[in-house]
Amino acid sequence: MAARTLSLTPPRRRLAADSRLALLLRSPVALLSALVLIFLLLVAIIGAPLLQDLANTQNLRLRFFRPFSLERGWAYVLGADALGRPMLAQLIVGARTSFLVAGATVALAATIGTTLGMVSGYIGGVVDAALMRISDIIVTVPSLLLALSVLFVLEPSILNLILVLAVARLPIYLRVSRAQTLEIRERVFVEASRALGKGTSSILWRDIRPLVVPTVMTVAMLEIASVMLAAAGLSFLGVGLQRPDVDWGTIVSEGREYLTRAWWATVFPGLAILVTALAANLLSNWMRASGDPLQAAAMGVTASREEAARP
Repeated sequence: MAARTLSLTPPRRRLAADSRLALLLRSPVALLSALVLIFLLLVAIIGAPLLQDLANTQNLRLRFFRPFSLERGWAYVLGADALGRPMLAQLIVGARTSFLVAGATVALAATIGTTLGMVSGYIGGVVDAALMRISDIIVTVPSLLLALSVLFVLEPSILNLILVLAVARLPIYLRVSRAQTLEIRERVFVEASRALGKGTSSILWRDIRPLVVPTVMTVAMLEIASVMLAAAGLSFLGVGLQRPDVDWGTIVSEGREYLTRAWWATVFPGLAILVTALAANLLSNWMRASGDPLQAAAMGVTASREEAARP
């Protein structure tokens, strides 16, 4: 009888890159959402450095210049605000700030929260109890109230905004990664790694992390929209970013006083927030579904049947 070999490597739950791309191409909604986010990100990265000065340049002669006119050039195609600043340039510069705050906040919260969650779930005991109590304390305080309180005391800046929002979102990643680690640590390949004498850090990094990261990535994609909305809300309330730093929430806050006279100063940045949040939510839903083996297989079977039915 042939000897059975025991594999010590954790099973792969993610689809291969080509399979994931194939599933994305078969989902028009997810594909459109990804293209919208990529387009906005490229516009923010390329256009913002070129339009930084123009976005803050005041021209009272063009005060409340109406949109959809090329009379003053392409920069004023979306009109101007109460101080004659071009809306298009402000939207592009605001996109860079909004993506920067959302991306940095999610990256910081996900990195720290996932690490603490894996440590909490794997080690357990006093460490687990202490981390969960800290998480409970953060959760009991509404994130918006926490951010308002801290930013009211500290100077509003991009760094302070990122740190406050990251602390508020930390428990989400801690609890998700902890729950998965509690289940993964009982699997055969983890027990085999312990039997071979591997250390805690090696098991966490090599065996548990690859199975936790896909779920955390899906949560992070969804959180980008939430963080962007939270940052816009804080700027709208006046405790977020201040000029010359500007995000979409700042533009909405400045334009709300002139809503009846210059609707475009509020509607356009509001639409930018809506489109970005909607695209991020739709893409995160697709990522969750494609990361589930059953749903991914169902999508693949459905696509194959559709292709077979084509003449």
